[in-house]
Amino acid sequence: MKPAMIAALMGASLSLPVAALAGDAAAGESEYRKCRACHMIQDADGNDIVKGGVTGPNLWNIMGQPIASVEGYRYGEGILAAAAANPDLVWTEEELVAYITDPQAWVREKSGDASARSKMTFKLNRGQEDIAAYLTSVSPDAPAAE
Repeated sequence: MKPAMIAALMGASLSLPVAALAGDAAAGESEYRKCRACHMIQDADGNDIVKGGVTGPNLWNIMGQPIASVEGYRYGEGILAAAAANPDLVWTEEELVAYITDPQAWVREKSGDASARSKMTFKLNRGQEDIAAYLTSVSPDAPAAE
């Protein structure tokens, strides 16, 4: 295949609609094991969906919720600045994928502060879409996909 054709095909694949990039919730449930060290998923009645740590906020019903809004969790300054700079910003699959790919870069972009830091230092380099789909599946109040 000619280099020009390869470049054209690669460019076309980068412009796929978001729906074509949708994750697999079942695969995300398995991938979520990487998140359990810091995050639990516990429903509103206190039932554990996934037992996990409390270093990070509970991720039950996170999709569609405002950034940095889990009651009782002590957020870092970086994500609080991002939330203050974007009061209408809510967790969507797209935002969560960007955040878990590089939390510090996301916080810096959203806060507008090049020195902002994220408390979350863990980065994922694959499976982000699947984890986002899984977290949507445990977010009963999440807005319906368009």
